[in-house]
Amino acid sequence: MTGISAFIVCKNEAASIERCLESISWCDEIVIVDSGSTDATLEICARHNCRISHREWTGYVHQKSHALSLCTRPWILNLDADEEVSPELRDEIRAMLESDAAGRVREDGFELLRVVFYLGRWWRKGGWHPERRLRLARRERVTWHGEEPHEHARVQGSVSCMRGELRHYTYRDIADHVARLNAHSSSAARALHAKGLRAGFVDLFLKPKARFFKFFVLRRGYREGLPGLLVACMEAFYVYLKYFKLWELGRKG
Repeated sequence: MTGISAFIVCKNEAASIERCLESISWCDEIVIVDSGSTDATLEICARHNCRISHREWTGYVHQKSHALSLCTRPWILNLDADEEVSPELRDEIRAMLESDAAGRVREDGFELLRVVFYLGRWWRKGGWHPERRLRLARRERVTWHGEEPHEHARVQGSVSCMRGELRHYTYRDIADHVARLNAHSSSAARALHAKGLRAGFVDLFLKPKARFFKFFVLRRGYREGLPGLLVACMEAFYVYLKYFKLWELGRKG
């Protein structure tokens, strides 16, 4: 069977990382890049025989690129600490690896169907669904790109899709949701400011409304009922925060 490395970048993920690690225990190696955990994250990773590397946080793209450089197997699988590979996806990946060992796989990467669990439900009707992420690829054909806090993999070659679910336990509750939006909007505003951008009328007044419309109407978030309305409002709130923080940075020079 062709080998596979899984990698995770993390900090203080003791509440969720064990579930993630258990779901990828079948991988040939698990690489952890930790940026200073002070909880039980590293102890949990050690119990699962992970290769642990310590690296000061420099952003998602840099952290994941570094983690990728530490992987040694021909295929890589990237997960966040709050995700898990479903049994169906596990079996699908392992079958692909067997086929690749026999020379029958032509793809260089695979997009995975990520399904979100939030507010006591799996989101399979609209809004966050369907959402595909490129997380499985040949190590020599993939690189990481993007602007903080949003990163993405890019594969040089052909890409296909897998059917099994990558399960994402996204936010613990509404308070956690708000806290993460606050942190991510600050990161995004700093990245835009570093590029010399400034917040204008369209950014502050039209883009948040467009984000709400996209999530609630175009992506059919309304099919999730009140939770769908909540998340659509949160999506707009994130855009408001990002650009008003950019405006604030511009005032400070």
